[in-house]
Amino acid sequence: MCFLFDSFEGWKTYSQTHNQQLHEVVLDYEKEQKGASESDIWSGLAKAYQVMKDAVHTGTTEEMKSRSGMIDNGAKKVANSDITVLSPEFKLLISSALGAKEVNSCMGRVVAAPTAGASGILPGVFTTLQSIHHLEDQTIYEALLIGAGVALILEQKASLAGAVGGCQAETGSAAAMASAGIVYCLGGSTDQIFNAAGITIQCMLGLVCDPVAGLVEVPCVVRNASAAAIANSSAQIALSHVSSVIPVDECAEAMGEVGQSMESRYKETAQGGLAATKTGQALAKKILIQDIEILPSQDAEED
Repeated sequence: MCFLFDSFEGWKTYSQTHNQQLHEVVLDYEKEQKGASESDIWSGLAKAYQVMKDAVHTGTTEEMKSRSGMIDNGAKKVANSDITVLSPEFKLLISSALGAKEVNSCMGRVVAAPTAGASGILPGVFTTLQSIHHLEDQTIYEALLIGAGVALILEQKASLAGAVGGCQAETGSAAAMASAGIVYCLGGSTDQIFNAAGITIQCMLGLVCDPVAGLVEVPCVVRNASAAAIANSSAQIALSHVSSVIPVDECAEAMGEVGQSMESRYKETAQGGLAATKTGQALAKKILIQDIEILPSQDAEED
């Protein structure tokens, strides 16, 4: 029987007992629980990663303006900026994460990893990592399996949905998945992989979900970029043999506890946080009026 991903400690023990790498445990889970063949799993991962790469390319090269007007080619503006805060690689990371998420906000094709609202994080992180370290696609596919294992546990111990656990559940989970994947790609140990996930959760803990006008645009897009940055900082810390101190399983449980205690107005309802600000409310009213104006008139429907 395959491992059912109820804890990180159990995942580590199972992999050691069965002499398997972490991603191989996830592979067995997919085969047994989903009835998929190994070749189909690798093929599916290849297709998913290609969609991720396409989203990054589209978001950083093509016109990305949402119908609401709140998204207006942010990724290209970052990519083409004359100012580099840290390094060209950091700017690439930020623009790539923004780009993939802007594709989602403009109704393009993305991979929900683990959700569409967090769809810029893994693409931004893994395409940038691959570019810098010249990694093979196969290594990225294995990292995606690592990320899937992280998500399976977080889903049980907390949530992956903003409507249940706030933005920490969406962008926080995606960042933890990405951070674990980074450490795997760069040869980190199991403890370092899990430390990276735990540190990331600590950094994202308590983040509310407050979409302006109820749209997954503001602040969702920029949070994808910041979450990608946190994923990388957490990976760097973990790879430097710094402990998360609080074990990742306990971090995940804390995420669940915070999500449960979070008020409903901070869970994707657009009733709190940025959505409740004066500007947020004005934007919501403006967008609602725009939507009403484009609806077909009753006379047109009768004709």
